[in-house]
Amino acid sequence: MEIRLSGVAEQNCAVLYGKSQLKENNAMKMTFLKTLAIVSILSIFSYESCLAVSKPNDVNIAASGKVYRSPQRWAPDIAAFKKMDDQNFPPQNAVLFVGSSSIRLWDIKKFFPDLAAINRGFGGSYISESVYYADKIVLPYKPRIIVFYAGDNDIAGKKPPELLLSDFNDFATIVHKNLPKTRIIYIAIKPSIKRWLMWPQAKKANDLILQYCRSTDFAQFLDIAPAMLGADGKPRPELFVPDGLHLNETGYQLWTKMLNPMLADKTAGKH
Repeated sequence: MEIRLSGVAEQNCAVLYGKSQLKENNAMKMTFLKTLAIVSILSIFSYESCLAVSKPNDVNIAASGKVYRSPQRWAPDIAAFKKMDDQNFPPQNAVLFVGSSSIRLWDIKKFFPDLAAINRGFGGSYISESVYYADKIVLPYKPRIIVFYAGDNDIAGKKPPELLLSDFNDFATIVHKNLPKTRIIYIAIKPSIKRWLMWPQAKKANDLILQYCRSTDFAQFLDIAPAMLGADGKPRPELFVPDGLHLNETGYQLWTKMLNPMLADKTAGKH
């Protein structure tokens, strides 16, 4: 029996997996449909988790039954960004760096002295929390490029790789719907000494997000992982501060060197 996808389902599959693949056989169509359904369900779980009321112990219980920390824990950080914006609103068409602590700790002015850039990294945040606060720390700036790093803490928080894909899809969809000319550069989840045992899950999430980025014309994937691994296949200690998780100056020099060619690409549209 031939499996026929609805127009919407086929279009969504094309977005996630590439239009050319939809011409494959019937079994592959069924696989696409099942995967799309899983991602859609995970997206609902993620959305409900973000919107759940903050509990006294600062957690959310998603529809899936999984317990994740509430995005409300970052309300003071977001309020601080709002205060900064009220005092001196950033320029439009800049490069926005957003995501977790690896973004927050990146000295943008030092490493990108000639770049009109904004840093809105906040703590140990999840991908979904950048989705939750996108209307406050992403969309208002109308950046031409968004440099996004998050997912590290998601894996440490026991989120499955498929949920990271769903959350990134939510982020990319919100950005592209509201800022269709903006390009997103997703920096791969880094291999680190502290979280080395979690690397298989992080790598799986990276692979999923890479495939998503390849299926769009507005998202790019910067794979910093191979350059951060030594000859023994393990994270290079010289790239990290003593906690074995965050980057030192040498680590940021590496990231900056790899990112610069992508920032130099002038194809990103202006608003």
